Amino acid sequence: MEPDTVLKRPRKHFSMLREMHLADLFTLANAACGVAGVFCALTFVESGSRAHFLVAAALAPAAFLFDVLDGRIARWRHTHSALGRELDSLADVISFGVAPAALAFAAGLRGAWDWVALIYFVCCGVSRLARYNVTAEKLSEGADKVAYFEGTPIPTSVVLTGVLAFAAWQERLGENIYWGVWSTGWGELHPLVLLFVLSGTLMISKTLRIPKL
Repeated sequence: MEPDTVLKRPRKHFSMLREMHLADLFTLANAACGVAGVFCALTFVESGSRAHFLVAAALAPAAFLFDVLDGRIARWRHTHSALGRELDSLADVISFGVAPAALAFAAGLRGAWDWVALIYFVCCGVSRLARYNVTAEKLSEGADKVAYFEGTPIPTSVVLTGVLAFAAWQERLGENIYWGVWSTGWGELHPLVLLFVLSGTLMISKTLRIPKL
């Protein structure tokens, strides 16, 4: 292999970095908060340290802040791109889908039916974001942003994280979780997990339209 061919390859590896904008860095910060939240939830399961649980919960509003800022910066700098939209969706899946589900699992929602409910919640979030990506241009009607959301936006899951954080503050995790547990022939169900079912269902609703501010 010739030397000049070897030297050209590294530059190709950085081509995606040249396509990224300032707003995309805030999107990645959103994703970083989500991943850190998952790690903190896992650490809580291992150590039982309530501090790790509360940090995991606090990372949700931090991710929400970065999510808001990346959109505002993109509009301010007129740097909307297909790459930025895909990055935003992937980051949101982590921070507002996987991370809240992991936190719920860490809080004690670990029954067989809890698993089903939390998986449903994450799948609804993924479906919601996929639908948004393919309909964004239609919903924007030529404007810089969409006029309304079909279904609740996935960042609304910060409300669920807030509920879990409040439960942790009151030491109502594990066996002391709100509303107890129902035992069925197929496994256990914690009624609190139904909030995740409700949230996921509202996300995929096509009849619910929420104006975008």
